[in-house]
Amino acid sequence: MFVVTNRIKVKKGFAERLAPNFTKGETLKNFTGFVKTEVAISKDFEEYDEMSVNMYWESLDGFHEWKNSDAFKNAHKRPEPKEGETPKESPMLGSKIVISEIVSSTEK
Repeated sequence: MFVVTNRIKVKKGFAERLAPNFTKGETLKNFTGFVKTEVAISKDFEEYDEMSVNMYWESLDGFHEWKNSDAFKNAHKRPEPKEGETPKESPMLGSKIVISEIVSSTEK
């Protein structure tokens, strides 16, 4: 099994509002090998909060299929501003994808 973690730095106070966006919808569940998504928030930093979006996959093939899909593009599309509206500044400050193979675990 693999865990793909997207470590996302966001402006202070935005993590709780953004987190549900990563676990809503059914599209992701249709990709082969998808297991689950979890979102964890760390507030230990002074300048930003950090979300760890952990996606669990049976293999990386399903993850790559999802990442290259229209569903991925649609999920990451920023909403267009309404006519006459100034585009909103993104609360995201940066992100990094980390792919890890789970080689040992324990559960209750």
